[in-house]
Amino acid sequence: MVREHKYLVVLVAALVLFAAVPFLYADIYMYVDEDGTTCFTNLVPPTPKYQVIIKERKRFSRSYSTDRYDKHIREASKIHGVSFPLLKAIMKAESDFNPKAVSKKGAKGLMQIMPSNFKTLGIQDPFNPRENVMGGALYLKQMLDRFNGKVHLALAAYNAGPDSVNRSGGIPPIRETEDYVNKVMEYYRIFREG
Repeated sequence: MVREHKYLVVLVAALVLFAAVPFLYADIYMYVDEDGTTCFTNLVPPTPKYQVIIKERKRFSRSYSTDRYDKHIREASKIHGVSFPLLKAIMKAESDFNPKAVSKKGAKGLMQIMPSNFKTLGIQDPFNPRENVMGGALYLKQMLDRFNGKVHLALAAYNAGPDSVNRSGGIPPIRETEDYVNKVMEYYRIFREG
């Protein structure tokens, strides 16, 4: 009885904490280990024993349509053999569907392609949505092939470069890259569900 009460107190405290911070959005997972310690995470759970206790309500930006470039994404998906929802998730994370986006590091367009990759990816105008999506899909396919279809590693390579993933032997311990992989995977889940 005491243990159940303790569990309820922890759950209520977690709910109050997360309700008090309305601008943070993420699924919240909980797990009680063998010692009775309650563990929480808002990242991809490290074990299937975690259960969702708060489901995120994803709020997409209204500034750019999420389906405006679906025709290009479908075409690129078929040509390069990569998942339509995964491409769309990358585009959401990279540019929020803004075809004129330019990052601080100089990456351009919907899928945020670096200028050093334009030629090898067949991109003449990075702000042309079709060219950018086709180039981004080709690059993702190359990363998926390089990392044996392991989506998390391909995404880390898309963000931090394949050499960084090779040196780390996995997702590089770079906060931006770790957050990027988690964000894309969450968008991927949302776009797959529909």
